[in-house]
Amino acid sequence: MTRREWRLPAALILLGLVPVIAGVARVTELGSGPEVTPANARFVADPLPVLLHIVGAVTYTLLGAFQFVPSLRRFRWHRIAGRVLVPCGLTVALTGVWMAFAYDLPAHDNDVLAGFRLVFGSAMAASIVLGLAAALRRDFTRHRPWMVRGYAIGLGAGTQAFTHAPYFAATGEQPDGNVRAALVLAGWLINLAVAEWYLRRPARTARSRSTRRPAAAR
Repeated sequence: MTRREWRLPAALILLGLVPVIAGVARVTELGSGPEVTPANARFVADPLPVLLHIVGAVTYTLLGAFQFVPSLRRFRWHRIAGRVLVPCGLTVALTGVWMAFAYDLPAHDNDVLAGFRLVFGSAMAASIVLGLAAALRRDFTRHRPWMVRGYAIGLGAGTQAFTHAPYFAATGEQPDGNVRAALVLAGWLINLAVAEWYLRRPARTARSRSTRRPAAAR
């Protein structure tokens, strides 16, 4: 293993620390019998979905980062970790969809944002299922892109913290309504754009090498 191949997993773990810390704080709050407020009323009334979502997200975010280490993909560890990541990822996606559908909207959210959560939660679940189906067929060419896309969506909360930061710095207030919906959407879209760039980069490298070799031979 080289230091270079650990740069991407380390960056993903650092990005994932934002929602991980927030999730741990939420679990601690719910475990302490908190005073009910408008911000936490939906979680206190029905804590199971959010607890499953947080535990799944912490595992999926941190363990999933190691799937991007090339040397680990050559060992059995990659397959064993995948058997943990698939149920965790589906738990994150499906509880996210459930909460968007069943929980009352907090004051700073709106129906547009709830719709985005339904769409991206469903897309994350579909990506994981398609990736799993490809792996079972031993079609690893299709397995990898779908799993990367699912992970990119799952890591959206980390990027969304950064899309919110400039607005908060400029106004001193948390965004709400359509502004918040747009900033949350931006986090998911940024992650998916980076994921697609990441997936296509090796192909470009391979093509560029293949086009250089004939010229060198001449």
